[in-house]
Amino acid sequence: MILTHLSLTNFRAFARLDVEVPRPTLLIVGENAQGKTTLLEAIYYLATLTSFHTESDRQLINFLAAREPLAVARIVAEFVRGETTHRLEVRLIQDNAALNGNRLRREILVDGVKRTAREALGQFNAVLFLPQMTNIIEGAPEERRRYLNMALSQVMPGYAQALSDYAQVLSQRNALLKQLAERGGDLGQLQYWDALLVDRGALLIQARSKALDEIETLAARIHDRLTRGQEVLRLIYRPAYDPAAPENGQMALRLDTVVKRDQISLSQIQQGFLRRLEALRGEEISRGMTLIGPHRDEFRVLSNGIDLGDYGSRGQVRTALLALKLAEVAWMRLGDLTSLGIWPPTLAVIGKAAGTLGVRE
Repeated sequence: MILTHLSLTNFRAFARLDVEVPRPTLLIVGENAQGKTTLLEAIYYLATLTSFHTESDRQLINFLAAREPLAVARIVAEFVRGETTHRLEVRLIQDNAALNGNRLRREILVDGVKRTAREALGQFNAVLFLPQMTNIIEGAPEERRRYLNMALSQVMPGYAQALSDYAQVLSQRNALLKQLAERGGDLGQLQYWDALLVDRGALLIQARSKALDEIETLAARIHDRLTRGQEVLRLIYRPAYDPAAPENGQMALRLDTVVKRDQISLSQIQQGFLRRLEALRGEEISRGMTLIGPHRDEFRVLSNGIDLGDYGSRGQVRTALLALKLAEVAWMRLGDLTSLGIWPPTLAVIGKAAGTLGVRE
């Protein structure tokens, strides 16, 4: 996949931008506050439909345009996937005259046809590298879950839908658990939500396990070259429900022990996940929350057996992050191969730390 044209209207500091994207590499140079990061933000937004800088899409609308009764921010990209040219457009529409205040809605068009966010995800792929992304290695577990979710949503059809469904089911199940803890009731009510949680959750567990295994293989090779063979990189998946664990839930293994889960079927994950929920039912009710599932998954990054999140130096962390991001690029290329049957595919690569927007063959 290759980005060929980008157009911005009322997006952040840009009132209007219309630019052809040259190949193979674009180096962006400029003073502070000239919009370099905004340009990268717009491209990454097309891939993930979320901003890495803001908490609300309202902040993406140019502040002068946002004062108008009707404010519209647009991001339009033309890109080539395989041998076909596509057009992706995102519109952020703020109605300041709405009865309930400033109403914001988002419209997404793929090749001129309106699509939902879940349908649009995966149409355009991008990999982002920022200095603050060391949080993927050093930060809290939710940072690593977010990293996995963003990558998988771009590559795996249906992942974003399963993730959204899981979050909704989890919320409803937790509410029921709190109700049972405070007021009692029929425990049989949990069976319906358990079935839904297991159905969606098993898809996430299987996808994450497979993705981390594939990314680790690629990242380890890249990391080996970056460190001149002096360090060995490992990505250790630690799911809150581990389908590879014995029924008692105990695994007498070292943290860096290789655990193969690729032979475990989806139905096996579902059945084991359900049994664990049933075993934990009393504790979950007393605590009023779901104790296991993908919402509590974790993965760790190790170099020569040392957990970089806890003990890695700044240099080690940055080297591992660079290897991880380059591996993500290669992994998405493999996804293109599977879906398109072509070689070699192309992919847009964004590099804030290097100040580049590259298009790699």
